[in-house]
This record gives sequence, structure tokens and C-alpha cells, in this order.
Amino acid sequence: MQERNEWFFTRGALSRDGWESVVDDTLPGWTHTGIRVAELAAGDERLLSEPGVERLIVPLAGSFTVSHSTTADAPEIVTELEGRASVFDGPTDVLYLPVDSRAVLSGVGRVAVAEAPATVAKPARHIRRPEVPVELRGAGRSSRQVHNFGTPQALDADRFIVCEVITPAENWSSYPPHKHDTLVAGEESRLEEIYYFETAVSRGLQAPESADPFGYLRAYSSDAGAIDTLAEVRTGDIGLVPHGWHGPCAAAPGYDLYYLNVMAGPDPERVWSISDDPAHGWVRDTWEGQEFDARLPYERTEPAPGGLQ
Repeated sequence: MQERNEWFFTRGALSRDGWESVVDDTLPGWTHTGIRVAELAAGDERLLSEPGVERLIVPLAGSFTVSHSTTADAPEIVTELEGRASVFDGPTDVLYLPVDSRAVLSGVGRVAVAEAPATVAKPARHIRRPEVPVELRGAGRSSRQVHNFGTPQALDADRFIVCEVITPAENWSSYPPHKHDTLVAGEESRLEEIYYFETAVSRGLQAPESADPFGYLRAYSSDAGAIDTLAEVRTGDIGLVPHGWHGPCAAAPGYDLYYLNVMAGPDPERVWSISDDPAHGWVRDTWEGQEFDARLPYERTEPAPGGLQ
């Protein structure tokens, strides 16, 4: 029997080897994507050396140094990631490391590493903050901001598609509900999806210390498989979507919602093609003529703590 929220994991539930969370193919039923999340203090390091994996290093809050080499006999390169104050402070620079790279990560703050099993070595690349494509999607209360630093249009990777989404308080994203679990040429692709969440008091609001920022995630069954997720999400939580319809991700009043998406699948083409739930896809038509939420875009307000000016 399908258990509700069996694909949802609260902060720390997937801790391993010094990482706050690790998702990889050691998780039963999970094959094509991965993520690692860590909070580092001064002097801390994390080693990234597992073979057969491509990676995208995404500063969540703070600045980081990555010492890396693409092959065993290649010279070591040191990349400084400027980062940002928080995930609600506009896009960050990111570092793509191809399959079989070795890296040591250090710095102060929170960092995520998107991963996918890969076989083709693509060029390493430091995508700087001004290069990140920023997209506003939806309209009205379905407005959200997307940073497309790991999509096919922005990054030449082997397998994964990576982006992050900011949803202001009271808005819905990942909506209408959609799926990508069946290969239909030109219409739908097969992609596992990871949601890594953060929440915060909405930008510009004052809240008491007792405030408890949260949002919601929904996923439900399709013909490709059973899933039943209806979860209250907070910073550090992870939702996995192996198949099925998913959406909305809803930001509660007073609280902004962020998620980092990592997608990959078995199809030969690296493409994000979706099908809307036919019961709700009509909602897209209602956006025509509506303005984007005036709170967007969320842009940089201050440098990352300890980061480059």
C-alpha cells in the first residue's frame, strides 16, 4: 500500500558522512539524480570524489572555495564562488564539474551539490551571477522567479537539468500540476525530480522570533506509478518525485518559499517536456493579460557574508 509522504524527508533525515542530506542511487527506487546539502563553518571541508557523477555546486548562503581537477593527472584549479546572503537574495554563481572530477569544498555557509550519474565528460564551467538566466513564470498569484543556471539553454551538461525557484508569500508554483514520467516524443520526457526547500519570513516583513516559515508540496499518482505526497515543508526538507503528477508548491501567507530542482532520467535527449493534468491545465489560459507579481524579481540586496564585494 502506498504510504503518504514516503518520498518526503525532513531536514537531516538523509544525513550521511558529514552531509546534512544525501540523495543518491543507494536510496531504494532512486536512480538518475542526486543532491548533497551541507552547512560549513570556518575550517570545514567536504570531499567530492565519487566516480561516474557530474555535479553542480550551488551556494545557498555564504561563499565557498572549490579546489578541483577534472582528471587524475590534470592540474588543480581553485574557483572562488562568491555566493549570496540567502536563496532569497537573487541568483548565485555556480560551478559545474564534469563526470569523474575530484573536488574539495570549503567555506562558510550552506551549500548544495546537484548530482547525476553521467558518462560523457563536458567542460567544467564557472557560471557567474550576471550570466544566470532569470525568468519570471506564471502571472498574478501564480508568479514565481526561476534561475535557469543548469538548464540545457544555459549549461552544457551530460544528464541533469538544474534550476531554482523563488515563490513569494501566498503564491503557487509548480502549477498547474504536471508530470514527466512517460516518453512521448516531442511532448513529454522521463525525469526523476528532487525538490530541496528553504523558507523564510517574506521579504520586507517584520515577524516575531516565534515565526515558523513553511509551505506545502503536493504530488499524486499517474499511470506510471503510485505516489501520495502532501507535506508541510521547511528549510532543509527534501521531496522526491520518481513519477506522478506534482504541484502545487504553495507559499503560506507571510512566508516566502524556495526550492532547488534537480532532474534527470533515462531518455537519450536532455530535455524538460511536461504534460499538464488535464483537469487543471486550463488555468494557464487565465494568466493571459495578468501582470507578474510586483514583488518580483527578487534581486541582490547585500553581499554574501564573508564573500567577495
